[in-house]
Amino acid sequence: MKTSMRTILLTASCLMLAGQAMADEPRRPECIAPAAPGGGFDLTCKLAQSALVESKLLKSPMRVTYMPGGVGAVAYNAVVAQRPSEAGTITAFSSGSLLNLAQGKFGRFDENAVKWLAGVGTSYGALAVRKDSPFKTLDDLVKALKENPGKVVIGSGGTVGSQDWMQTALIARAAGIDPRELRYVAMEGGGELATALLGGHIQVASTDISDSVPHIESGDMRILAVFSEERLPGKVVAEIPTAKEQGYDVIWPVIRGFYLGPKVSDEAYTWWKNSFDQLLASEDFAKLREDRELYPFAMTGDELDAYVKKQVAQYKELAQEFGLIQQ
Repeated sequence: MKTSMRTILLTASCLMLAGQAMADEPRRPECIAPAAPGGGFDLTCKLAQSALVESKLLKSPMRVTYMPGGVGAVAYNAVVAQRPSEAGTITAFSSGSLLNLAQGKFGRFDENAVKWLAGVGTSYGALAVRKDSPFKTLDDLVKALKENPGKVVIGSGGTVGSQDWMQTALIARAAGIDPRELRYVAMEGGGELATALLGGHIQVASTDISDSVPHIESGDMRILAVFSEERLPGKVVAEIPTAKEQGYDVIWPVIRGFYLGPKVSDEAYTWWKNSFDQLLASEDFAKLREDRELYPFAMTGDELDAYVKKQVAQYKELAQEFGLIQQ
């Protein structure tokens, strides 16, 4: 009788634990891409969408929603102020998000306002032109900027001080050109930027190599320089020269990842963290990441939180150098 009772209690406990485990999976999973479709945030969300479902870590399909505005500012404020407890909602961020946070462009909320979840890959900044552009090399562009910096129309994702602006500002500074004399047109994300470039509305796009690959493959776009330490692997991008090898010591990695709302429960946060830890350790995820022209970067939880805080501090120093914020 005692044995039977122990068996019943053990079975009940197992069922209860199983029920808790099942309940841990978030309901209505969603990834917010804080820009218009077609850019890096979209790519980041769709990477998570594919990986989590294909790995069966998520049993429910994940939807991707778009919340453009301020290169992440609108989404950040919405998550923190209006949707802080949504356990099923992850939001994409990039190094550009952290640069904007460093300059106070996300309003009253700073880098401490959310729960940093996972960094899942890295890309690199790039300067792109149309296939018929007279600029064949980075030197060609720099020469034109030196002759008349206001004549060349440069599109960037975000306004002055954004990540895309900073890339060209660093090139300008390296070439002895005042970045404030450059002519910028602000866009909302990589998709809009590519459309403007290919439509002839801008002459140069300060962009991200991952966003650009489909247009490079189609032959519509050429890359003058990629801001990586050395040439990148892969048949599409291997022939693209770095800015560094062309004499401009500018390197700009673009980290991509996700955060959760500040009031998401510890249990839900742990579920997401464990899921991304499993993904980042898997060969299947590595292949999905490679297919999107992203390069290895794997960081979750406290390690990512510390990385974000360090990056924001460094970006504040850089922004001060360019007079974007007061010391």
